[in-house]
Amino acid sequence: MYSFTKAAWSSVGKKIMTGVTGLALCVFIAEHLIANSLMFLGPDAFNAYTHKLTTMGGLLYALEGGLVLAFLLHAVTGISIWLNKRRARPQAYVSRLSSKGGASKQTFSSRTMIYTGLVLLVFIVVHLKTFKYGPNYETLVDGVRMRDLYRLVVEVFQSPAYAFGYVAVMALLGFHLRHGFWSAFQSLGVSHPRYVPIIYRFGILFAFVIALGFLVLPLWIYYGGGKV
Repeated sequence: MYSFTKAAWSSVGKKIMTGVTGLALCVFIAEHLIANSLMFLGPDAFNAYTHKLTTMGGLLYALEGGLVLAFLLHAVTGISIWLNKRRARPQAYVSRLSSKGGASKQTFSSRTMIYTGLVLLVFIVVHLKTFKYGPNYETLVDGVRMRDLYRLVVEVFQSPAYAFGYVAVMALLGFHLRHGFWSAFQSLGVSHPRYVPIIYRFGILFAFVIALGFLVLPLWIYYGGGKV
């Protein structure tokens, strides 16, 4: 009978943690994309939605706290797993850029997870500073005074540095999700031959749709959409 060592349990636990937090963040990202799409309906629709979130009170703080915790756990465990792999294989080697395919599903996306993840971590900090803690413009919607986040988004994406920088990061998000979605299920022990190909292909589609959906908005605004 195989006896799990403390290190083995630690390794399994970290993989489960990255899988659970990764899927939770996928749900958040999808919801965030849907919310962003309200920008195309005009300032009133978008501002009314964001204002509704701010009126959730303690529930909003709880959700934000859970989201921050999920991001931190995902980042810390991901970095820890990568460092453990580096220590286990100290000699540098040259990776092949072509996919190995098969059960390993090793691709360019899988080999760059740590780097795309670190870029996304920095991006999240900048993103929060820019929008959540940015200028507090105000507007009236149906007689209710609220924050004009629509105006701030439009102003920010009229800057070529932010607009095209955002597009570049969203492309990296697509690469991260392309492997991350599949890897999350693998970490949770999903290995049935009937479901694995479905999950893998859906992960590719999910990554493409999310990346494309997010990068459309800044380009639309930069090239004249979303006038205020």
